[in-house]
Amino acid sequence: MNCIIIDDEATARAIVVQLCSNVKRLNVLADFSDAIQSIKFLNQNEVDLIFLDIHMPDFTGFDFIQTLKNPPKIILTTSDPKFAIDAFEYECIIDYLVKPILLPRFEKAVTKAEKTDLATVVNKTTKDEKEVATSGDVLYVNIDRRLIKIEIPSIYLIEAKGDYILIKTEDKNYTVHSTLKKIEDKLPHTIFLKVHRSYVINIQKIIDIEDNSVLIKKDVIPVSRSNRPELMKRLNLL
Repeated sequence: MNCIIIDDEATARAIVVQLCSNVKRLNVLADFSDAIQSIKFLNQNEVDLIFLDIHMPDFTGFDFIQTLKNPPKIILTTSDPKFAIDAFEYECIIDYLVKPILLPRFEKAVTKAEKTDLATVVNKTTKDEKEVATSGDVLYVNIDRRLIKIEIPSIYLIEAKGDYILIKTEDKNYTVHSTLKKIEDKLPHTIFLKVHRSYVINIQKIIDIEDNSVLIKKDVIPVSRSNRPELMKRLNLL
């Protein structure tokens, strides 16, 4: 496999070059100190695999990936493990190596890259996204690379928690790496309403309303002043 290395640290690039030399199936075409330098090279050369650092001046590894129309397979190399979840958002990212990188782990990542067919991964993702959009009473959420089916009528509350959302249902709760806006767009607006910047509720599950809050199950949810008129409009009042 033809590969390139992108890392702003010369020592880090040299280490990956050395690791590649121990895997005869790899052919290092070039290495770059920043992602911008590599873009012109990629426009003129066919590359099968990129070893990419996440933290680089002015242009992160994720920024770089988003500039590529048809990115090749990518193995992230970083000293920061906290971005592993973000990496799952990109079909082209095959593995996530945390520095210092040892040869056995490196070889395992390369083998995984060899066995992964990006076209199959992209097609499957596209199919799954279509299924979510057209599945009617069910919603699919991506948890640990698995698509979990949730019955939409069973959802009574969705809460934003930083980069995650907490979906509460009659039977189980799910923590998903997503935004409140993204899931709100996939829910039927006839029964779901955003009542606060951090909460979307199923208005059919409301037990009680008092002042600027609603009770759903055992959860007391704040209702913002701007959202209260729409909530009252949706309710079947006597």
